[in-house]
Amino acid sequence: MNTLAEVMTPTSIDLTAKEQTNVRTALKFLRLRCGGWEPLAKVLHFHPKALAASVRGKTASPTLAYRIARFAKVTVDDVLTGRFPEPGTCPHCGHRPTPGT
Repeated sequence: MNTLAEVMTPTSIDLTAKEQTNVRTALKFLRLRCGGWEPLAKVLHFHPKALAASVRGKTASPTLAYRIARFAKVTVDDVLTGRFPEPGTCPHCGHRPTPGT
């Protein structure tokens, strides 16, 4: 007999491991830009401990990805694919490297 975990299959709203990593990267970036978990949690409407747990490896939800994208004024696809934050962007000042430098 199969256990429930063996029978269940991922749904279309589950994030892949890579997408979850990208959501965590965006969270870490925004935590520094916003000055900590408390102010970021307030604008994302999440508990600060839930955000910190997501960064430490707890499953990142599609809702979290959506709220990050909305707050950052980027698409959800940008968050999920790792285009936000742009690689190399300084989380403290937002400076983006110039291509070719």
